Amino acid sequence: MNAVSETADAQALKQALCEMAGALGFALCRVAPSVPPPHAEAFRQWLDEGCAGEMSWLARNAERRTDPQLVLPGAKSMVVLAMNYWQGNGPAAGSMERIARYAWNEDYHDVIEPKLRELDAFLQLYGGVQRVYTDTGPVLERDFAALAGIGWQGKSTLLIHPRLGAWFFLAVVITTLELPPDEALPDRCGRCTRCLDACPTGAITAPHRLDARRCIAYLTIEHKGSIPEPLRPLIGGRIYGCDACAAACPWNRFAQASIEAAYAARDAVSLAPRELLALDEETFRQLFRGSPIARVKRRGLLRNVCVALGNTGTVADLPSLAQAANDPEPLIAEHARWALAKLSGANS
Repeated sequence: MNAVSETADAQALKQALCEMAGALGFALCRVAPSVPPPHAEAFRQWLDEGCAGEMSWLARNAERRTDPQLVLPGAKSMVVLAMNYWQGNGPAAGSMERIARYAWNEDYHDVIEPKLRELDAFLQLYGGVQRVYTDTGPVLERDFAALAGIGWQGKSTLLIHPRLGAWFFLAVVITTLELPPDEALPDRCGRCTRCLDACPTGAITAPHRLDARRCIAYLTIEHKGSIPEPLRPLIGGRIYGCDACAAACPWNRFAQASIEAAYAARDAVSLAPRELLALDEETFRQLFRGSPIARVKRRGLLRNVCVALGNTGTVADLPSLAQAANDPEPLIAEHARWALAKLSGANS
């Protein structure tokens, strides 16, 4: 087979793959070469400075994250996919801002991973060997997404696409097949600093620089212990994640609602903090089964709820917090006592 026909076959395969990805619900499907990610050295420096906090798995897999050949020997292409999860600004959206939008319903891993397996099976028909990941493997997804033209890396460190804004999940199919790469998009942030200005805790310490230890998403999800007291007031009413930097991006004005029904909000995310504070273990599991929120367990969510009530609650929340202060889970009890003291001081 000559070079021209090989190129044509590869282009046809890529087109078929992208059409299949679209049919599976992905908004974008693009290809980057399997090369060391551009921010490999910056990633290592970020780890060395301790900015990953307790996320020790990032350091354990640092070498693999910076070399796709260590993940899949013989890898030639990185197929990067984007799935939109934006649910619009309906009348109920305001009552759910305490929870990051990506966590309003089904866990995106459970939604996306079966679709990736279908793409893997398709590429196997053409002799490809694949590894598929959606935020689950040793891959710097945003680097390859930027190389593939899925979007550009905003100053918040989030990826931004001119039609999707910042509201999308990333997934990667690493393959031994050589597919024609796409072109990167230009950085269109310009002089805008709205994401930096919007961060409640100053976690975006400079353009393209995030200290996870100050990030509300990290503090309410990845951090398992007591939330540092100086940061608690800055969390406001948030109880799971934070959308402040994403929501501030002006490119979101072009975002359109996702067609994926699994991301539509479930009833549990609109419960008032006081109602969440009353959850026992069994009710928590029932309400949040299959949700990303299940990751933090009851102890983590109620810890966060106590902080939120300490910041935004009223005297009507004092009885609920008093009961939580006697919770058998020490983490919940400690944060409830802090909230009681803060609210009592504010109302004295």
